[in-house]
Amino acid sequence: MKNRALIAMSGGVDSAVSAILMQETGYDCIGVTMKLIANGGSKCCSLEDINDARKVAWKLGIPHYVLNYTEEFTKYVIKPFIASYEKGETPNPCIECNRHLKFSLLPRRVKELEAETLVTGHYAQIEKSGDRWLLKKGADSKKDQSYVLFMMSQEELAHTSLPLGKLSKAEVREIAASRGLANAEKTESQDICFVDDGDYAFFIETYTGKVYPEGNITDIEGKILGRHRGLIHYTLGQRRGLGIAFNTPIYVKAKNIDTNTLVVGDESTLYTKTFSANQVNFIACENITQPLRLGVKTRYLQKESSALVIQTGPDTIRVEFDEPHRAITPGQAAVFYDGDIVVGGGTIM
Repeated sequence: MKNRALIAMSGGVDSAVSAILMQETGYDCIGVTMKLIANGGSKCCSLEDINDARKVAWKLGIPHYVLNYTEEFTKYVIKPFIASYEKGETPNPCIECNRHLKFSLLPRRVKELEAETLVTGHYAQIEKSGDRWLLKKGADSKKDQSYVLFMMSQEELAHTSLPLGKLSKAEVREIAASRGLANAEKTESQDICFVDDGDYAFFIETYTGKVYPEGNITDIEGKILGRHRGLIHYTLGQRRGLGIAFNTPIYVKAKNIDTNTLVVGDESTLYTKTFSANQVNFIACENITQPLRLGVKTRYLQKESSALVIQTGPDTIRVEFDEPHRAITPGQAAVFYDGDIVVGGGTIM
């Protein structure tokens, strides 16, 4: 009897090729697509994506199921996303979707269907070293997605397969084209699936029905420079759309929720060398017993920078960069690396 694999199929080329590679390796494959948005969405997770996934499954001769997780998506992704913005943070909902849905709910289906592994189209690698599972960067540095997988547990890594880890995006498209897949050249959405046109503030206002009050814009010394439209409209490091004239470029330095104040300054005020993070998950080790010098990323599309990482509690760390770092943003993930290995990560406080 063949080993069975559950393929998380988004409708894109990456998950389609993942299914092909697992099937050609000899697995008995079952495709599943998560329906996350009640109205079908406008980008990823749309009805078109579900149909694209179904077409690929049909072409490969594998069963395909649509799993309705709209309630769970609202509970674990949309509502925390809004709450995070309301606290002055800039969240990463894709990470929360991975944490609470893709690698939490789908593994239950793996067990129910008596499969051995969950398969996704992420560009990262999972390897066993001694008695520990490791998460490593994808071979294609331009597509590496290890940053959004830092929350994975040892149990989740042990029962997950990432067939694209050693491939480039170009190679994946070539495989899809050679197998005659209609989505071989399908473009990728870079925006959050439930937010149209990247307008997060409009989405939050529409979803909650709330009016987020205007307030003062001040410099770092407290001098009032103008008025803001509601703090949810801004994020750290933002320059455009501030609505005030100034002789030199100014940027969002901080958001003070208690006083409903937007603090701005010149670019030099954005740089800092230290920050703390919570919700820390370690992968390469159980914990950090002494300060470690590692590479740290505070944004997905960013190269890591050298820093000293110090564990300060069971799930908290402090990071001290060698050089000042620009616009370290609460709510974003901080992921730390030892070369290609993901040591762990957490949420910036």
